[in-house]
Amino acid sequence: MTVRSQIRLTVAALQVLFLMACGGGGGASHLTPGTYTIGGTVTGLATGQQVVLMNSGSDSITITANGTFTFITRVAASAGYAVTVSTQPTGQNCTVSNGSASSVTANVTSVAVACSSMARYAYVVNNGDNTVSQYTVGTDGSLTPMSTPTVMSGTSPQSITVDSTGHYAYVANLNDNTVSQYTITASGALAPNSPATVPTGTGPSAVTLDSAGQYAYVINSADNTLSQYTIGSGGALTVMSPATVATGTKPWSITLDSTGHYAYVANHLDNTVSQYTVGSGGALTPLSPSTVAAGVLPSGIAVDTMSAYAFVTNLTGGTVSQYSIGTNGVLAAQNPATVAAGGSQPVYIAVDRTGQYAYVVDYASGNAGEISQFTIDSIGVLTAMTAPTVPVGKGPTWMAFNGTGQYAYVTNSSDGTVSQFAIGPDGSLTPLGTPTVPTGTKPYAIVTVY
Repeated sequence: MTVRSQIRLTVAALQVLFLMACGGGGGASHLTPGTYTIGGTVTGLATGQQVVLMNSGSDSITITANGTFTFITRVAASAGYAVTVSTQPTGQNCTVSNGSASSVTANVTSVAVACSSMARYAYVVNNGDNTVSQYTVGTDGSLTPMSTPTVMSGTSPQSITVDSTGHYAYVANLNDNTVSQYTITASGALAPNSPATVPTGTGPSAVTLDSAGQYAYVINSADNTLSQYTIGSGGALTVMSPATVATGTKPWSITLDSTGHYAYVANHLDNTVSQYTVGSGGALTPLSPSTVAAGVLPSGIAVDTMSAYAFVTNLTGGTVSQYSIGTNGVLAAQNPATVAAGGSQPVYIAVDRTGQYAYVVDYASGNAGEISQFTIDSIGVLTAMTAPTVPVGKGPTWMAFNGTGQYAYVTNSSDGTVSQFAIGPDGSLTPLGTPTVPTGTKPYAIVTVY
């Protein structure tokens, strides 16, 4: 036998062994007889976003780009499958079609997941009639009431916030000691979650969430506590252990830094700011020192987008306290420690999404109010803009921005309106063509969703 003949026989023998090992060459699916893969296609997912899919409530896959996908766990022959969206992408809503079957007889590639950007919405809590007004936001920034213009809240709603994905909303109800919790439906309308409310301490006046949407915090103005909750996968709040932590006297407002590591509470009647660190499970622990001094009757509080500076409005005296935030989260007074607020009763402060501008809401004892406009310099000090103030309605109390930072909205509690502004390249506010839209009675707070 020649060397060439020996090589041919060896190659043929190896081919036979390979085919026997593969079950006759039928492909990888025969490595696990009687099981099949479940997969499909994702479309419309925005760049930089991700959607988490679940099969039959146990097998999950995270999708970060459009295209085909396949769950790792295979399904037995004649078994069923049910593909659902476990976690929605931020600002988008994904729906599943061809997502289930009761019996599988072949590999499934037909599951279709279609993602689309959510419409833009705004919600206003109306303290005087126990409702939440609902709006769509036009491309020009203007608010239009939804076909169902309001939904019910608890008694005397004070504030409202939404989670970072835009799927859930929460309202603090002052006089019945609850937080109302809602899902944001595909149309933007609020629907009560289950349960519809959760208990708080006494006199809840503000609610906020961490940036990751894992934890919620409610300040209770009548018993000087802060209630803390975890947020479940369906948006429902569950009380932490411990359920509350102490604040100063009559807490009025709360904010978290953008990293979610620290929380700050403005205490209205003892002229302090309480400061906390956020633990791994979301529970708050007082920093050392536990408080820092503010001005007279501190009311609103905000942190810049880089978590480098904090600002507190002082209702009496017409000032804003300025702080730098240390690497340990502790606030230190700036130089100067305060700046003039521009109005006589600064009740709220908001920092825009770029971190370059700050706006102070002047309540003006329920009369025609104004917004003071500031730039934030490189060391966190406020400087009045060339046009230091712009007028708003009567008794303004709160301010919010749209997702792109092009528009701003101010609730006017004494005349039942929201003032609408465009934000210029220099941060200055200009009224929209329709400068106000109506709300319910005594609108106190506003939030936008994108």
